[in-house]
Amino acid sequence: MKLFIAGHQGMVGSALVRRYAREPGVTLVTRPRAQLDLTSQAAVLKFFADERPDAAIIAAAKVGGIHANNTYPAEFIHDNLVVAANTIHGAWSAGVKRLLFLGSSCIYPKHAPQPMPESCLLTGPLEPTNEAYAVAKIAGLKLAQFYRQQYGVCYHSAMPTNLYGPGDSYHPQNSHVLPALIRRFHAAREAGLAEVGAWGSGTPRREFLHVDDLADACAFLLKLENPPDLINVGTGTDVTIRELTETVATVTGFKGRVTWDATKPDGTPRKLMDVSKLAALGWRAKTPLREGIEKTYVAYLAEKAAGTLRG
Repeated sequence: MKLFIAGHQGMVGSALVRRYAREPGVTLVTRPRAQLDLTSQAAVLKFFADERPDAAIIAAAKVGGIHANNTYPAEFIHDNLVVAANTIHGAWSAGVKRLLFLGSSCIYPKHAPQPMPESCLLTGPLEPTNEAYAVAKIAGLKLAQFYRQQYGVCYHSAMPTNLYGPGDSYHPQNSHVLPALIRRFHAAREAGLAEVGAWGSGTPRREFLHVDDLADACAFLLKLENPPDLINVGTGTDVTIRELTETVATVTGFKGRVTWDATKPDGTPRKLMDVSKLAALGWRAKTPLREGIEKTYVAYLAEKAAGTLRG
């Protein structure tokens, strides 16, 4: 199989490269952003016409945390819409028969039933803080669904929960919660600070999936003969942000206290995936959260020492 991984230099894409490096019979096709601009329809069409891969995984996206989504909603909706449209249509135009589009758990309504089943899609308003990103991801999965419906190609989507792991972005303002906590607690320990401030009340609950588990789930889904149009990928368990924060503080060796600023936004009260559909097909996540955070902190230190830290 000749497999194109879009976004191979990001956290998810690099995990997919690691996963498929040990898969016999797979030839990977990748392009850095400098060589292939996925927001350019002409460039994407030419790439697919030239390479003609057998399959594609669309892991490229503009991503960020609450602050980034709130600050740059126009870029989040535009860039993600264009990437989805260009890659899905480009793959179809070149005769690619198999495509896996990666979305996000934020596609589900803010007050979706917990845990969130795939069937609750488009049944209520989205969380306002990441609505722009969510709308673009919904459009992408619907593109895949309707190309499959109309043209008979096996294009399908996976919706991962909150991801973390090697290669994450540690931008001071625009990163997600877990890498932001790792960066801040590491810096606080290095500086000998007695206190670290945290956003919100600490009560929202979140689910976290190690990115290598997601890559394994993608490989599993691509081997299914008739996969669902849409399927959740997660652990099926969650923790409070306060519990997560305390775990990261412990793993990084921070000995001070944590203070909570309840004037800052919490975001969605709870986001837990219903992963029963994927479990019934035979796949479950393998990495416990504490173990995953420990591995991610080791990777953070290595990336920092090597000067390759993103953000």
